[in-house]
Amino acid sequence: MTSTLADEIRALIAAEGPLPVSRYMALCLGHPRHGYYMTRDPLGARGDFTTAPEISQMFGELLGLWAVAAWQQMGAPSPFLLVELGPGRGTLMADALRAAGVAPAFGAAARVHLVETSPVLRQAQRQTLAGHDVSWHDRIEDLPAGPVIVLANEFFDALPIDQYVRAADGWHERRVGLDADGRLIFGLDPRPTPVATAFAPPGPAPDGAVLEHMESGPALALARRLATGGGVALVVDYGHAGGFGDTLQALSRHAFADPLAAPGDADLTAHVDFAALARMALGQGAVAFGPLPQGHFLLRLGLAERAERLMTEAGAAGEEAIATAALRLAGTDAGQMGTLFKVLALAAPGRGAPPAFLPEEAFRG
Repeated sequence: MTSTLADEIRALIAAEGPLPVSRYMALCLGHPRHGYYMTRDPLGARGDFTTAPEISQMFGELLGLWAVAAWQQMGAPSPFLLVELGPGRGTLMADALRAAGVAPAFGAAARVHLVETSPVLRQAQRQTLAGHDVSWHDRIEDLPAGPVIVLANEFFDALPIDQYVRAADGWHERRVGLDADGRLIFGLDPRPTPVATAFAPPGPAPDGAVLEHMESGPALALARRLATGGGVALVVDYGHAGGFGDTLQALSRHAFADPLAAPGDADLTAHVDFAALARMALGQGAVAFGPLPQGHFLLRLGLAERAERLMTEAGAAGEEAIATAALRLAGTDAGQMGTLFKVLALAAPGRGAPPAFLPEEAFRG
């Protein structure tokens, strides 16, 4: 059985030719009627994946305390925009606001803004954040003026990517086409794509290397906003600091799936190239720090101490669950997020290193 979106994509390919990977991803995730994020809540045990805020309240609480420290470092502006990009069910923001209650002036100054395109998730966020005054936007560019503190957890990994494969005569774009039986398949544009050279990291690339280039619009918009309006952003995602490789993946029911098998019915993501993201920010006049391993960052914020306090409050019945959650957030073994996930800070220039980052951790290219 094929999805309705699969039929539309096949018809589109038949009419226009093979699609760039980015256009295929954009259709699968954001098609207004059949897109993955337009039609469902993908989170949790009954969904397709679980994010750090759903694993433990500790994650959002620590990011909330980080936001308070960042606000104080900015000179405690009032009002300011507390923004989350791709906020899921609103769990991270709810936990962050609760933890930020230690600084009442922060809560009084904060104006909560969420950048979210999914109507299903917007409804979940309304329920989670009931009692808070929240504004929603489709794009970063739609945010009102003012200094910002931005949280972006697993936002950039869902942005569409283009892929290019290295051959003797240059980079060739990978596209989604049809085989003789009408099935979706990957193939290469026979003509080289010279523009891909501008996206490639320095140094030679071996034949067969896969270069990925993330949709740059949101990153550029965020960096411009920070550089001109003031503020800081925290980007948390799984990824790497440059290089080559095919990282496009589909997740369905918490397991990997074929990205072409069921368009619109599985989550499509790619690892974030943090070096490329930082270079985009620098090009717009912002500064960048990191990336740091998530485990390292959370431990700097006091994850171990927070877990110990929660275990004391929970007693014997809850100790194991809290310890397991802390290990999943900061551990380095397979299935844990401590090293696979990275943390990058982007900021307006001239304010020094953001909280939990050191001056020597500034990204320099």
